[in-house]
Amino acid sequence: MPRPHGFTYEQRSDQSVVITHQGRAASTLRGGRAEKFLAEVESGDAQLVMARWTGAYKFGNERMAKNHPRNRR
Repeated sequence: MPRPHGFTYEQRSDQSVVITHQGRAASTLRGGRAEKFLAEVESGDAQLVMARWTGAYKFGNERMAKNHPRNRR
């Protein structure tokens, strides 16, 4: 599985955090969720954390879906 890339985040003056992926807003976090995100992103792999928080990461079932009869060509 390729590593996530293209994510950035910006902490705004109202303590909200905006996560973008390739220049487009992917998620906005406020309050306790924003604080928890900031703590997690500073302690781990920032790209992976942002991918996880936005839901834009692989779930592991892509290989099975690829082999489903409906998806075969």
